[in-house]
Amino acid sequence: MRDDTHFDLAIIGGGVVGCAIARQLTLDGARVILLEKGHDILSGASKANSAILHTGYDAPQDSLELSCIQAGYAEYMEIHKRLNLPLLKTGAFVVAWNSQEQSRLDGIVAQAHRNGVTDVTLLTDEALRAAVPGLSDTAVAGVQVPGEHVIDPWSAPLAYLLQAMANGAQVRLGAEVTDGILHNGTWTLDTSRGAVRARCVINAAGLFGDIVEARLLDRHDFEIRPTKGQFVVLDKAARRHLSSIILPVPSAETKGIVLCPTIFGNVLVGPTAEPQTDRTRATVEGDTLLNLRERAAQIMPVMAEMPVTACYAGLRPATEQKAYRIKLHGDRNWISVGGIRSTGLSAALGIARHVAGLHAEMGDRLVPIPDPVWPQVPNLAEHRPRDWQNPGHGKMLCHCELVTQREVEAALVGPLPAGTLGGLKRRTRATMGRCQGFYCTGKLAALLQGHLQEPMDKGMVKR
Repeated sequence: MRDDTHFDLAIIGGGVVGCAIARQLTLDGARVILLEKGHDILSGASKANSAILHTGYDAPQDSLELSCIQAGYAEYMEIHKRLNLPLLKTGAFVVAWNSQEQSRLDGIVAQAHRNGVTDVTLLTDEALRAAVPGLSDTAVAGVQVPGEHVIDPWSAPLAYLLQAMANGAQVRLGAEVTDGILHNGTWTLDTSRGAVRARCVINAAGLFGDIVEARLLDRHDFEIRPTKGQFVVLDKAARRHLSSIILPVPSAETKGIVLCPTIFGNVLVGPTAEPQTDRTRATVEGDTLLNLRERAAQIMPVMAEMPVTACYAGLRPATEQKAYRIKLHGDRNWISVGGIRSTGLSAALGIARHVAGLHAEMGDRLVPIPDPVWPQVPNLAEHRPRDWQNPGHGKMLCHCELVTQREVEAALVGPLPAGTLGGLKRRTRATMGRCQGFYCTGKLAALLQGHLQEPMDKGMVKR
């Protein structure tokens, strides 16, 4: 009989990194439980990002971040088809807008080559304009990064965790870790859904990582300093004018504002980088959103004509250092995974491999699963066939995003059903379109009755 209170590993945090770690260590043969205080995965920092699969061309040389990004990139390219995860091959261009920025392009190319991304090349203004039609005349030169691509930011962690669960991992949602004690080599964690025992704890709590460590270890090696990023999503009409990612020359403070296609057929503008103390509330501000729209038009003038579909903000779990804060505390059977900033989506699979290596240093012998199950997630990408194109899908529930009733019903059942309206959006795209749920919310309410773990209006756009 299975003991559902005692595990090899307890992972705190159901963001993209926690989901990837759960997958890796489950496949390695560990008995894993993931604890998430929200009522669905991706309830914190992971729900809002630019969805770029980075090559690591600009990551700090010889850094842990670089090695994790590149390992994560390679593994995503290896496994995404088996999990039915999309890949939109866009490439990217780093664009200089003045002579000062242009003088830094050679350094960007040199760093990329040192990092092993050797297909990065310098472009003249003529070559840049030929490669990116519609780019503003004020662009002076650029760098081409062919390997930067766009992925689905939400289906990827969902697939990682579903594979972990299909191979034996457990997930407990609504389970905030409130206390814990290590005794005779085993942790007993007190959660809002009962006690859990595990030999090792992995702290992937994101924005609350330092609080978790202070609560359970009576100390913390890093301090979370939340950074807010605001985004504007332009209408699908903008997508035909942009086929590649347009990146700025980064400054010492920020990587800057990106103009980027999305996997859902829109164009994304952002993010900003705004330090704040609040760890839970990420507001959008009118002046900032107007500035983002203006910046999009400065990059590509045609974007000035494009209506806005949505705007949102997210928080990144920055720390007092610009580095990943991943550390094994062998004497406490604890692994800290903190400070995973804007590259977390790209690096998640690589971080998981690194954490697995740290866990092996504890001496636990694991036997990898010889023939793991490979579940597939539904496709949400606009450039691949969608459910509405297949017969028997029932009614079209969300006309803006072409979401069928069958897709919504499927997202409410199974091993990891949507627990919040936000979780349903991330599994189906429902309410994410031009009307932001104005026309489909009533139909959704009838289908969602009795399914969600928090009130539906908590995830609705406030008008």
